[in-house]
Amino acid sequence: MSCPHVTAIAAYVKSFHPDWSPAAIKSSIMTTAMPMNNSNQVLKDFAYGAGHVDPLKAINPGLILDLSEDDYVNLLCDIGYETPTVRKISGDNSTCPSLSARSLLKDINYPSIIYQIQLMQPFVANFTRTVTNVGFANSTYKASVMKGSNININVVPQVLSFRSLGEKQSISVNIARGKFSEPTVISSPLIWTDGEHSMRIPIIIDVTQT
Repeated sequence: MSCPHVTAIAAYVKSFHPDWSPAAIKSSIMTTAMPMNNSNQVLKDFAYGAGHVDPLKAINPGLILDLSEDDYVNLLCDIGYETPTVRKISGDNSTCPSLSARSLLKDINYPSIIYQIQLMQPFVANFTRTVTNVGFANSTYKASVMKGSNININVVPQVLSFRSLGEKQSISVNIARGKFSEPTVISSPLIWTDGEHSMRIPIIIDVTQT
């Protein structure tokens, strides 16, 4: 039943923001969702997604992560589609950028961060996201990360100050950890709040054994 419910919520958000893209609407729904009680769920976020959606919060998320047509073209090119196929999908003259000009898949401006690592291998990973201010014209958001997650997460900058609606700012998320000795799933959300709005970006580390 989740599909018709979320479809209705997306239509509801669209009625308030007719100029928002599907990606912006998806971001507003995901980042305002309430985290579920995962104490009895081994897979945690993989079991229920972003959480329990809230239509009222979704129409006023404060910040959103949006995607452009170029982002989708980059995505298709990075997963192996060549220019002729991409043009059939896009319906225009889109061209795959050179390898050096492409965005890494992990840096696609999606409202969650998921990273898979192998057992007994320390890792360091950097992710970038761009947020758009849709809350108050003059606002300041502060970042916080859930503690006790067994991983080190550093967010730069830790404070975002906006002076207009539609203003965009980029953030960098650095995640590091030593070796894991057994498979596990770690969840440690990044939350941005200005006191009125709260935007939650799930961060999930999936430790697997090949």
